Amino acid sequence: MFSTEVNGAVVNYNDIDDDFFIQLYPIVSPHSILAYSGPVPLWSLYKSIEYIVKNNIPGDFAECGVWNGGAMLLAAFALRHFGDTSRKIYLYDTYAGMPRPDAVDKRWDGADPLPTWEQAQKQGQQWGFGGTLEMVREVMAKSSYPMDQLIFVEGMVEDTIPGTIPDQLALLRLDTDFYKSTYHELTHLYPKLSSGGILIIDDYGQFQGSRIATDQYIDENKLRVFLNRVDDGVRLVVKP
Repeated sequence: MFSTEVNGAVVNYNDIDDDFFIQLYPIVSPHSILAYSGPVPLWSLYKSIEYIVKNNIPGDFAECGVWNGGAMLLAAFALRHFGDTSRKIYLYDTYAGMPRPDAVDKRWDGADPLPTWEQAQKQGQQWGFGGTLEMVREVMAKSSYPMDQLIFVEGMVEDTIPGTIPDQLALLRLDTDFYKSTYHELTHLYPKLSSGGILIIDDYGQFQGSRIATDQYIDENKLRVFLNRVDDGVRLVVKP
């Protein structure tokens, strides 16, 4: 049984019984916003990677919106643990915070994030900033994953994709929150995802833009997929 503190209270997770993950969690969680709501989203990612390796799902890993690198740090540790360092890990981010939200990019409750973004700008800060490329590179180095397998792609995804993309993906994790970026990522990267591969939409339940973009892409392409709810925000799909 795994126990950890969530919002000041100790919570037990009876189904998290993997010793390696339990040891890994305190190393990874300081670098991941996912850990703010507890270990379940990172546990789900960990089990997804175990499934990918054990079932030989072909392809590399990609994350759009890496923040401080925590999710892909876990991915790199997990790949090593499961005996697979052959996959490249693509880390797409501005490495300078979130872009200006559009009107469609309201929070789940209808609150507009623009005033928060503008206030950060006035204070000389970048909203959603997780770290520079150099900082995230240092975080990823903690995993001892082969550095030549880590592909850091700096800039807006609308500018860097499809210029730099893998030929094939086994794991695609989207965490850029907003409509334009999420729709762009799905358009260019979902077709690269192998059958049996995992798609994770981090903020489907948190930002309306992410949800609208995802639903639109699914409807337009008549995808027969089930969005499995991991927690309040995260949804997971196994590609048919």
